[in-house]
Amino acid sequence: MALFLVEVEFIAPVAAVDVLLADHLAWLERGHLDGWFFAWGPKDPRTGGFIIAKAESRAALDAVVQTDPYLIGGVATSRITGWNPRFAAPQFEGLAP
Repeated sequence: MALFLVEVEFIAPVAAVDVLLADHLAWLERGHLDGWFFAWGPKDPRTGGFIIAKAESRAALDAVVQTDPYLIGGVATSRITGWNPRFAAPQFEGLAP
């Protein structure tokens, strides 16, 4: 399994984003239950957000990310970056190799 940072960037006003917020949060929860996502949250200021994800491949994760209601609704874009953490504090056990 590889780790990834998914950056979500809003391309529409927050009012338009908020229309899809409940669907997006449900999508994140499903992603967590399915083993894809284990941390997420908004940026500050709220111009998008970040998701920490695990996947067998970037291609597999990209297919999942493309089902985000924000992307389908045209209010956000995403960028996936591979991540190789070298250290994780004890409360983040399982992140570092």
